[in-house]
Amino acid sequence: MSKYTREYTIRMKDIVREGAKILRKVTDPVPLPPREEDVEELACMLQYLKNSQDEEVARRYKLRPGVGLSANQIGLDKSMFAAYYTDEEGEQHEYMLINPKIVSHSVAMTYLESGEGCLSVDRPVQGFVPRYQKIKVKAYDPQGNEVLLSLKGYGAIVFQHEIDHLNGIMFYDHINKQNPYALPPNVPISAL
Repeated sequence: MSKYTREYTIRMKDIVREGAKILRKVTDPVPLPPREEDVEELACMLQYLKNSQDEEVARRYKLRPGVGLSANQIGLDKSMFAAYYTDEEGEQHEYMLINPKIVSHSVAMTYLESGEGCLSVDRPVQGFVPRYQKIKVKAYDPQGNEVLLSLKGYGAIVFQHEIDHLNGIMFYDHINKQNPYALPPNVPISAL
């Protein structure tokens, strides 16, 4: 049985840091319907994100704020992640997704002007991370139902960052090695 249940509070010591092999491995698919243990772990991951964005709780437990957390970031070899974020319109979103796959994406791209960060990376990383502006994602919810989600802007960036994790890719792998602030040529791209 996993220690990551609804009662467990994930702390920074639980977060796997860059250099760990599990962050470079393609995670294993979760058998469907998900087991109770998988659902508990996802709920625990989502609670970390909520705690990390609550100033008082974050200060008490010394949590770094996060908007997404993939299972391999807490040492679990499972293709699932939780996300909790506010989009450009100020709308709050929360997701617990299993076996997510990007099934289509726009040609147009976007990037965060401030750059991306990661709970598994303790150092500042300079540079732009180009992402698709719009994506469609097929995944399964905690009940094992298939869901098809259309995301754009910030939500699309959060999802691409987490799905990358599940495929063993770190955000800085997308940064241009010669010029960290270079953007892909011949592609419509705008900052967020």
